[in-house]
Amino acid sequence: MALILSRPHSTSTEREKASPWTQHTFAPIKVSPDGASWSREAPATKHTAYIALGSNLGNRIAWIERACTEMSKRGIHVKRTSSLWETEPMYVLDQENFINGACEVETTLEPLALLDQLQDIENSMGRKKVIDKGPRNIDLDILLYDSQVVDHPRLKIPHIGIFEREFVLRPLAELIPGTALNPSSPWKLTQDYLNELPLSEPISTVTPLSSSANMIHALRSSRKTHVMGILNMTPDSFSDGGVHDNGSLETSIANLVNSGASIIDIGGQSSAPGKPDISAEEEISRILPAIKAVTAMSPRPIISVDTYRAAVAAAAAEAGADIINDVSAGQLDSDMLSTMAKSGKSVCLMHMRGTPATMTELTDYPDGLIPTIAEELLVRVAEAEAAGIRRWRIILDPGIGFAKTGEQNLEILRRMDELRDWPGLRGLPWLLGSSRKGFIGKITGVKTPSERAWGTAATVVAAIQGGADIVRVHDVKEMVQVVKVSDAIWRV
Repeated sequence: MALILSRPHSTSTEREKASPWTQHTFAPIKVSPDGASWSREAPATKHTAYIALGSNLGNRIAWIERACTEMSKRGIHVKRTSSLWETEPMYVLDQENFINGACEVETTLEPLALLDQLQDIENSMGRKKVIDKGPRNIDLDILLYDSQVVDHPRLKIPHIGIFEREFVLRPLAELIPGTALNPSSPWKLTQDYLNELPLSEPISTVTPLSSSANMIHALRSSRKTHVMGILNMTPDSFSDGGVHDNGSLETSIANLVNSGASIIDIGGQSSAPGKPDISAEEEISRILPAIKAVTAMSPRPIISVDTYRAAVAAAAAEAGADIINDVSAGQLDSDMLSTMAKSGKSVCLMHMRGTPATMTELTDYPDGLIPTIAEELLVRVAEAEAAGIRRWRIILDPGIGFAKTGEQNLEILRRMDELRDWPGLRGLPWLLGSSRKGFIGKITGVKTPSERAWGTAATVVAAIQGGADIVRVHDVKEMVQVVKVSDAIWRV
């Protein structure tokens, strides 16, 4: 039985007001053909269920995302998702690795009707079950349904495999760590069952970076750090504004790729303090030629667009961008998070306060820098999930230089490992962008941003030691060498 942790005794009215699960619907009215009489139908009851997601054939993440879309089309509302975890197969070992996750759904279907819909989705997606627990393109199982126990020949709830399978417990522990799963042991919570599993090889989350096989394994110790090369299509960037005019654009892109950048971050609006805003139309006109030039390459790098405007993000995604990198995490455009969700792209949510014009005045962190960044990013993640962004598509950025003093930037670099392991954030990948920033100039005495490569190199080493998965840099050729050696030291 899925028992939500109890609250202090209260009246039924108080419980209705307090419960996050309470939903109110108005019952439709049935009117007789002659209009002489009417009656009110009983409202459809909304239930909360947890569905396991799995795939080990083809584009595994694409299959899982398609299944979530199919559920939504059938009125099974996907409210939240866990991270996705890559695991070795159990039982039948001669098959490819699985990607597993879980989602929280809201439905009016009773358990067996919900099972029918999930199986119909599997069949519509071409699932063929050759052998039990064998390869499959999609696997959907009901893990929990409200607090009900179901014992039916076709369906057992709670799912009988929950307590022995790490690839089920880990996603559930992200969604409902404080829920009791077994009616005979109501004091044992999801996290307790996970902690009791025998030690094994650590498993990792996976975050897709593009529609191909590019993924970050944020908890895999042997992963390689991605180098994100900066391509500023702005005349007023603090470091390299106006460098890439139309005549040199292709050459600039080729230099970034040939130097080893696996991601190109294209920006058309400077986020430096004091820089004037431009229109969304102007920003789009600046970035689209660059996106077009990169998509024409074969093979091409991953494309990120650096924008806080929803219209720009939508245009970039349609043109072929793989990642939407928003310095405001959706705070500067009310349509941004929903646009990100509709795009289906991976997103980077950065910690910032205020706007680029006001952020330098918002550097007070009375409860501590790292705890505050973590708590504020937890809010950003929750907002993104509520807008429909899948958790497995979220990348975080601590916001070096954004609403931070020089000393605070250094503290982030010293304590990146704490941010990575913060409850509720563990398993999410991190991007860090310190390249050529002002605090490096103050420490080194180098006034010209383009001459701060040596100082930047030290911050890149610290970022990788702290666990960053992506470093965003201007001097790609030099920083690729720094990353390779740092990975050799820290990523073993």
